[in-house]
Amino acid sequence: MSPAHLGPTPGFLVWRLSMKWRVAVDRAVAPLGLTHAQYSLVASLYGMRRSGERPSQRRLADHTGLEPLYVSKLARALEAAGLLQRTRDPRDPRAVQLALTEQGEDVTRRAIEVIHGLLEQLLEPLGGLDGPRTREFTRDLMSLLDAPLDPSTQQPRT
Repeated sequence: MSPAHLGPTPGFLVWRLSMKWRVAVDRAVAPLGLTHAQYSLVASLYGMRRSGERPSQRRLADHTGLEPLYVSKLARALEAAGLLQRTRDPRDPRAVQLALTEQGEDVTRRAIEVIHGLLEQLLEPLGGLDGPRTREFTRDLMSLLDAPLDPSTQQPRT
């Protein structure tokens, strides 16, 4: 085994960081009645609406990286809580469009402020949210997320 393999692997570190972030976001948005996954949906909807889009559940699933069935379940819960409105797309009766209610927009704005503060705290070691190291880190993360996974490498080796 080479010396490079004596410490934690990048995959392990990404997993640990994602778990740390998930727990921190869950705790931060819980007082607003949201979970991390629900926050991801409402914050994405909020941003998409601001850019003029009223996405379908499928489009939101693609945007967030969540499974469409899970987005549907989350959307139903958010609708029951009065934060989200689900309507049939007039152009495609099979599709469901999503929009935040007035209450949903208010909760989402407050949650975004909370998470912005959390991001500042998490990224402080890199110079803060607007620091050059954070911008470089963000570019690296985007590169990793954009890299396709080769299905042949996902099979266990024998």
